[in-house]
Amino acid sequence: MRLPSFPTLIRTFFTISNATTSRLPASQKALAPFTRGTVLKSMPTIPFLGSLFTSSAKDMTEYPVKKSDNEWRAVLNKEQFRILREKGTEAPFTGAYDKHSPSAGTYACAACAAPLYRATHKFKSGCGWPAYFDSIPGAVVRHTDRTFGMARTEIVCGNCGGHLGHVFKGEGYPTPTDERHCVNSISLTFRDDEGVGEGR
Repeated sequence: MRLPSFPTLIRTFFTISNATTSRLPASQKALAPFTRGTVLKSMPTIPFLGSLFTSSAKDMTEYPVKKSDNEWRAVLNKEQFRILREKGTEAPFTGAYDKHSPSAGTYACAACAAPLYRATHKFKSGCGWPAYFDSIPGAVVRHTDRTFGMARTEIVCGNCGGHLGHVFKGEGYPTPTDERHCVNSISLTFRDDEGVGEGR
């Protein structure tokens, strides 16, 4: 028997553990990739399985940009709020910047527009999320995330505290730091060196 590939297993597990179904309006059925208008939506309310893809640590750090949850909801869409403010995770291999490979430009925080990564920091890791071997100095803050009974290093925007993802060390990638900043695409925006942004 042949086993499914690792990305297929991750996508399947994420979908099962973090999704529910709902019906699409008739006008959008033609756009739906699923039969009979069923679409998967995020549901971070399955405590055990959903915790695989979230960070529960409460961040007590003070950041220059301070807003209430209601103020963040006014400037972020629902999925941005879930990931940036509630420390969620987007499904692997679905983000706009996973396979994005510009030669120049800057990735910034989607919540506050603070520059976080240069295009030259990005590399292809095959993990399903955008990967960077380093950040702009002082732009990213690290915290210990102890969800799931193990210690991981969470990374957040140093300007607003928005959740970006996690850092993994010692995986053997041929990069100058041997680190992989595994970042949610939805936590980012991109501008080229002329200041032109790309929509997601």
